[in-house]
Amino acid sequence: MRQKSIAVIIVAAGKGERAGGDPKQYQLVGGQPVLARTVESFLALPYVTSVTVVIHPEHEARYAALNLADERILNAVTGGVSRQASVLEGLKALAPSRPDLVLIQDAARPFATPEVIGDVVAVLEQYDGALPTLPVTDTIKRALDGRQVATTEDRSQLFAAQTPQGFRFGQIFSAHMRASTIRRQFTDDAEIAEWAGLRVAMVMGDRDNIKITHPEDFARAERILAGDNAMETRVGTGFDVHPFEPGDAVWLGGVKIAHDKKLKGHSDADVALHALTDAILGAIGEGDIGVHFPPSDMQWKGAASTVFLAHAGKLVLEAGGRIVNLDVTIVCEAPRIAAHVPAMRDVIGTVLGIATSRIAVKATTSEQLGFTGREEGIVAMASASVEMPRGD
Repeated sequence: MRQKSIAVIIVAAGKGERAGGDPKQYQLVGGQPVLARTVESFLALPYVTSVTVVIHPEHEARYAALNLADERILNAVTGGVSRQASVLEGLKALAPSRPDLVLIQDAARPFATPEVIGDVVAVLEQYDGALPTLPVTDTIKRALDGRQVATTEDRSQLFAAQTPQGFRFGQIFSAHMRASTIRRQFTDDAEIAEWAGLRVAMVMGDRDNIKITHPEDFARAERILAGDNAMETRVGTGFDVHPFEPGDAVWLGGVKIAHDKKLKGHSDADVALHALTDAILGAIGEGDIGVHFPPSDMQWKGAASTVFLAHAGKLVLEAGGRIVNLDVTIVCEAPRIAAHVPAMRDVIGTVLGIATSRIAVKATTSEQLGFTGREEGIVAMASASVEMPRGD
């Protein structure tokens, strides 16, 4: 079987003014221009057939000064007045060779990993297009006037898009050509594909696959490059217990499980998520769940514990950290937990925006000893490993 040809278009035609100073794609990260790093991340992959860089017409000298040397790098292409127009110019340049697949990458994303790129390419065996995404962990509000909240979006259905975005060449070229004839600007190539009726799939993105846009993004990029030299792993533990009271279901790990009792507490009494939240907060030195959500505050009466977990995850991200792995043990005689573990891992992963492979949920009994053995309540213990910027 003939090996598919895979072309890459790197869009570097913007002025990059929001980053301050020189255009962001030519500024240095770790002593190397951002654009050079982006190009090299694709040249490192043997299955990439060609790389075409689309540049701003005023940046020809800057691009030439990069001295990018590889036989797979094609002549640079001058971009248009918008990102959409620039991508179309890149597609036009590739049209004579008609590659099987094309990957479209933002120049300002220098940290696309081989795993993310490979996942995008692999999905194109079944779909017309593919892009890496990350679950949205913040609550999203819609406001018609930019001030008053009109509605709250269902974040379980929201995902943040990254690049590279991959497509079958003929289909995305045709879609871009059609899109250029209407008075509408699309935010990315996947949106054009969706508009054209193509089937576009999502693969798991990478939190380090950042788009450098503002000056502070360069500091984060330096931390990513520094890796272990700039980051340290911290461990936190959590412990929680709730007694039973009359009811018909318990909440555990974000999953409602039918039972002849329920857990007593100010919120939904999800003992597993409470222990997990405390473990994350402990790892980053942010106290415990009671500090952030005091039981004396009636707004948390009956609240879903996923709210508490999401808050802890947000604090990790705001501090420049990432969750490495989580481990929860639930101790009870009943209800039976094993059948619900996959759903619990899915809930936790979605709330925190991490892969379920980083989450362990286990259950055990106390061999009918103590208050759990007498089925008076449930205990949960948790640990969290969190990678954080190295401090003093």
